[in-house]
Amino acid sequence: MAIQSQMDDPLFVYVDVDDTLVRKAPTGKETPIPHVVEHVCALHRQGAKLYCWSTGGEHHARSIAQQLGIEQCFSGFLHKPQVFIDDERAAQWPHFVHVSPDALGTLEEYRAAVAAKHDSK
Repeated sequence: MAIQSQMDDPLFVYVDVDDTLVRKAPTGKETPIPHVVEHVCALHRQGAKLYCWSTGGEHHARSIAQQLGIEQCFSGFLHKPQVFIDDERAAQWPHFVHVSPDALGTLEEYRAAVAAKHDSK
């Protein structure tokens, strides 16, 4: 029963902007990375709770999402952390999985990876 309730819980996903959602062209113009944009939309439709963040700050993150027409997919926009205070290192978080934009998977695969990491602790 506990496994089913975890499957019903939203998966929290933080999505970077630069070199993830968009690439900066030599002209300085930002070019969308279509497969990542489509992936964000799919995760949103499947119930993931998405946050967009960037070292460029909250305004930059929101502005890019608006330009891409995917602002509604995100629950919030954040500046990427520069410092985090926690009793554990991020690599030790039992529920944390890093996914490269070149290795996107399904929501189910992400849930399985989180579960496997949690179970290995």
